[in-house]
Amino acid sequence: MRNYSHHLAKLALHFNQLPTEVDPEQINDYLYLVKQQHNTPSDSYFKFTVYAPRFAYRMEGLKDKRIELPSIKRDKRLPVVLSQEEVRRLLKAPKLLKHRALLGLLYGCGLRCFEVRNLKISDLDFDRNMLHIRQGKGKKDRYVPLSAILIRGLKAYIQAEQPYIWLFNGREQEIKRRSGGDFDSRYSQRGVQWAVKQAKKDAGITKEMTVHTLRHSYATHLLEEGLDIMSIKDLLGHQCIDTTMVYLHVAQSGRVRPFSPLDRLYPITK
Repeated sequence: MRNYSHHLAKLALHFNQLPTEVDPEQINDYLYLVKQQHNTPSDSYFKFTVYAPRFAYRMEGLKDKRIELPSIKRDKRLPVVLSQEEVRRLLKAPKLLKHRALLGLLYGCGLRCFEVRNLKISDLDFDRNMLHIRQGKGKKDRYVPLSAILIRGLKAYIQAEQPYIWLFNGREQEIKRRSGGDFDSRYSQRGVQWAVKQAKKDAGITKEMTVHTLRHSYATHLLEEGLDIMSIKDLLGHQCIDTTMVYLHVAQSGRVRPFSPLDRLYPITK
């Protein structure tokens, strides 16, 4: 128990977040940083860093929070990425302006779940077409571009919903019964997850996807459009380039894009 508490406290201090809000990518970055600073920490150190958040989820009653925490060895599975056509369908699917704006920011700015929940109205800079993402103590702030179509949608949402302080507020009755580390009026983590899950269903997307899939798709599509890997690293807020390099294995980019030899044997005219 003491070891769990110690590692949860270190995670919370490093990211300036509740342990229940730290996502797998952040834990991967943290483990990489620890490895760089301390050369080769023991296996038990890594195990407690990974298992402590699992223990916290169980104690908070977050049984339905099926977050896949990283293994001691880095997971070699490539991320699931949506095609651009799938993203178009997904962004059109929500009926509520709030959910359209939410999904637009997750994909259009490559945000993590906790980042979109932490957005305040004051973080939107429509004059410069930029979004300010605040990381808090121990993490650098960053700016990412806002597209013209997303700005239009955000303005329509703000005018219609009149959000207060936070860009996305939770419902009053939801806030009263909230547990698991959500103690303010922000839109809940479960609310964000539900919005993405419902849009996936309505859009007819069959791929296994989570909120984080939109971030993976953002990075991959930027790489395919020719943006360099270091710029993508900065836009994503990664601490180490190794985390960003995985998208090189997913993106369909390069001088000659990969193709199947069957396409040469049996060309199909679109």
